[in-house]
Amino acid sequence: MTTVPHQEYEEKGPPEEPVVRLHRWDATWPDDDPHANFKSDVVLYGRLDPLATLRGMAENLDIPVGALARYVLARWATGGSGGLLEVGPVMVHRLWEPIAEAERQDSDGERLRAYHQLRQMIAWLKLPLDEPGVYPAQFEDGTAGTTG
Repeated sequence: MTTVPHQEYEEKGPPEEPVVRLHRWDATWPDDDPHANFKSDVVLYGRLDPLATLRGMAENLDIPVGALARYVLARWATGGSGGLLEVGPVMVHRLWEPIAEAERQDSDGERLRAYHQLRQMIAWLKLPLDEPGVYPAQFEDGTAGTTG
């Protein structure tokens, strides 16, 4: 596989405002590449023209294309840390425990058990989204709301 060094993709602009050229990328990689799925997505989505959407948004929202592109890139690039903030580090560790244990056991049966445990944990987290009335309303003074 041949790739162009990253520095060649970033053009020189004012130091505070980098200029990035949108390149399509096509490559091959070994079957056991741990990043194969992501690389495949890069190739697949690279066939699209994201500027068509951004230009339409820019026109409809009266926001410069560059500002929208910066927003989209920043939002996507920080999605992992944003997800961590929403879920919280304690819950991330709790969700990871069944996976780590299944991998330590190196057993498909344990992996299936971990899946079921994760499914139950996520169902519990998701319950108030599916059934908003499951918990009584809380008010700032600490009292529970009453219905009827």
